[in-house]
Amino acid sequence: MQRRRLPIGIQSFRRLRERDCYYVDKTALIGDLIDRGEHYFLSRPRRFGKSLLLDTLGELFAGSEELFRGLHIHDRWDWDEKHPLIRLSFDGNYNEPGDLGSSIHTQLRITERNAGLDPAPDAMKPPDRLRDLLDRLHHQTGRQVVVLVDEYDKPILDVLGDPERAKANRDYLRGFYGVIKGSAEHVRFVFVTGISMFSKVSLFSGLNNLENISLDPQYAAICGYTDEDLDTVFAPELPELDRNEIRSWYNGYHWLGEEKVYNPFDILLLFRSRVFKSHWFETGSPTFLFQVMLEQGVSPLDLENRMAEDDLLSSFDVGEIDADALLFQTGYLTLVGGERRDDRIFYRLDYPNKEVRLSLNNSLLRHVASRRGEAREQGGDLCRLLAENDFDAFADKLRAFFAGVPYQWQTRPELARYEAWYAGMLYACFRTIGVDLRVEESSSRGRSDMVLLHGGQVFVMEFKTAEENEDAEAALDRAIGQIRVRGYADRYRGRGEPIHLVGAVFDRKERNLLAVRAEPA
Repeated sequence: MQRRRLPIGIQSFRRLRERDCYYVDKTALIGDLIDRGEHYFLSRPRRFGKSLLLDTLGELFAGSEELFRGLHIHDRWDWDEKHPLIRLSFDGNYNEPGDLGSSIHTQLRITERNAGLDPAPDAMKPPDRLRDLLDRLHHQTGRQVVVLVDEYDKPILDVLGDPERAKANRDYLRGFYGVIKGSAEHVRFVFVTGISMFSKVSLFSGLNNLENISLDPQYAAICGYTDEDLDTVFAPELPELDRNEIRSWYNGYHWLGEEKVYNPFDILLLFRSRVFKSHWFETGSPTFLFQVMLEQGVSPLDLENRMAEDDLLSSFDVGEIDADALLFQTGYLTLVGGERRDDRIFYRLDYPNKEVRLSLNNSLLRHVASRRGEAREQGGDLCRLLAENDFDAFADKLRAFFAGVPYQWQTRPELARYEAWYAGMLYACFRTIGVDLRVEESSSRGRSDMVLLHGGQVFVMEFKTAEENEDAEAALDRAIGQIRVRGYADRYRGRGEPIHLVGAVFDRKERNLLAVRAEPA
């Protein structure tokens, strides 16, 4: 197979096809969507191909037959039936009053001009202008209008740090989107994409006929690449790249379909650079995520195998952002399983892949303890000291690291499990260097806090906060005693490697590590 252009940064379906770029054919899924219904919403993390999907829909309804030759839908589509299009994309800045209305006016004015219509008066409010445009396009062409909205939530997400502005933008959009449903006789098809799944009550109350396909298994791969896509479409790019390493670094996003998918941005950048690194992660900043984690008392230690009710994954609104919903919708955690408990459905969340696991923890440590040097260096030093069984130096290093955690991170009332945040910092250090780490593995008598497999040894760790008037030795006895009584080390005895039972005790008043002790199993 011959190598083609890599469509890096190309969101135009026409440009992609005319330049003979690689293209993973999604038109079978697109055709099925159109046959099945008329009003859809899809949530996916950033840079997952949502804009290209919308542009493909636009070219399809516009009747651009030449672009679809050789694709699944070509012989299954009526190319004589062409529809007018309204395409809205909220990719600007919306920090000031009037920014949002101005953006909508500009986009509708361009649509009017491209359709050969006289421009509506600028004094007309955007909802009225949209209503007028839908009516005029329908009557001009005799065909109903296709409405495509990209990044519908960006005017809200960009100003979440300013709740009043966020609410104002949300309420403005709610009235605007409501026009689409109110003009149903003029509308053929609606597709809305974004990162978040804002509550229909808060944002889409006026457009509550949207079908949310974000967790529909049938459309799980409508954005993103599958393993089969890499092995077929991108086969010319694979030589000299470790296929298992590609899978470990970048595969793993799951929306209840049969297959996991890759973020296209990661794969395309890997094929261009031939270097395994955090291509996707480095294009965004999770600062707001870290703030929500702090406010809701979510320790880094809690991010693996996290359970959440199904409705929490879409529990998203200004001032009511659940950490699970934010972690999932932004792509830092993904679905890895589910179970029904009585009449409720719970999903298990975990990191999608190595890229996110390493980068998120590294970024979190930099955010929390920015003065403590590179997170990878911290993790490497701590692992080295454990491998050398120098537990006193390990404790000193860890104590110095914790001293750099800002005071406000230690006194929040939400952090009821005091030791969890400090154990989480240690966990994050380990995760930044990719060591074999097991978190809260279950035994018949409980769950261990953390198990590290490193240097041909096993370190079973338990973290405690010293009780009032309890000295360090008594607290360490309690920690290591729990490991022994509950048999946390038993599953590792067959490995034939030295096993160390490690207790770490924290002092609430000193806000730091009190003591560490290790004993042979």
